[in-house]
Amino acid sequence: MTRKVTVELGPRSYEVQVGPGLLANLGRTASAIRHVQQAVVIADSTVTGLYGRQAMHSLASAGLSAALIDFPAGEANKNLATVGKLCDKLFAVSPAVDRNCLIVALGGGVPGDVAGMVAAVALRGLRWMQCPTTLLADVDASVGGKTGVDHPAGKNLIGAFHQPSAVLIDVRTLKSLPAQELRSGLAECVKHAVIRDAELLDFVEAQAEAILACDESTMTDLVARNVEIKAHVVSADERETGQRAHLNFGHTVGHAIEAFVGYGKVTHGQAVSLGMVAACILAETKGLIDSSLRGRLEAVMGRLGLEVRLPGLDADQVWNIMQHDKKARGGRLRFVLPTGLGRVDTFDDVQEQDVKEAIRALGQPGGR
Repeated sequence: MTRKVTVELGPRSYEVQVGPGLLANLGRTASAIRHVQQAVVIADSTVTGLYGRQAMHSLASAGLSAALIDFPAGEANKNLATVGKLCDKLFAVSPAVDRNCLIVALGGGVPGDVAGMVAAVALRGLRWMQCPTTLLADVDASVGGKTGVDHPAGKNLIGAFHQPSAVLIDVRTLKSLPAQELRSGLAECVKHAVIRDAELLDFVEAQAEAILACDESTMTDLVARNVEIKAHVVSADERETGQRAHLNFGHTVGHAIEAFVGYGKVTHGQAVSLGMVAACILAETKGLIDSSLRGRLEAVMGRLGLEVRLPGLDADQVWNIMQHDKKARGGRLRFVLPTGLGRVDTFDDVQEQDVKEAIRALGQPGGR
């Protein structure tokens, strides 16, 4: 049942494996990476309790020297202080780490981003491997080499592009997710459908019940299809100078909502869902689409348990937070807006008043 997807980046290409029970193959996959003799697993405290022992057993069984270091779970710990503490622990590992050490990021998006950041800076760059355990990380953060941490001025403002050597996705780990975390990942699946693949939205609608039940075959197909979309975009535009920006659909407003509400107080997927609705409203204002796309999007997200309204948003404050968006060019914000189902484009001429009106609409029961 394993599906394989290649992220084509020339000599830095890597394979993504998707299927149930793949965590048992962690050691075999890690040891197959050239010159790897040692592995250090970086996880958060929650994931350590769930999968740390299994990961360590798999690595040791493959003949690798292995260690596990962790940090307190939660978005609030995704910062430079945590990276520094993890580097302290990394350099205290015995035997001492060298360039033949592989960092294994085990867990969701936060451990993946933090572990990737450690791998990017420790010894001026170590190879690393993604082993995500949440749907959000499976379909988004695990592919593409973006690493980073948050700053009080905004989300993911400090980081680096550092591609992994391999990605191993065990869909069986999704059964341990709280319902809200599963829904958070489903928002990214809907995002991929809107920007690139109308048939994927059909699949999500038809298989909603099996998806919410984490049926292994259905989830393998869902994750693999999303990874294929992400891999295709990353292969064409690794450092987000062109079409990779399309992956930010829903994120310009979504990230600002996360910062306004407070990181950890609203899930990333929930924020992106709201951002996608706002983007559709802006697209309607510009005459790019009619209201039917937003209606279908809201209906799908409703079936998946994603809220599309959030009372209490302050449009002025959310707008001010958006001014720190790292994707701005020349002081102008770029918005990814739909031009049809499966098609988006980037616009830098969206008016402040229209953005604020879209944000206000998110706080109204029926939208606008």
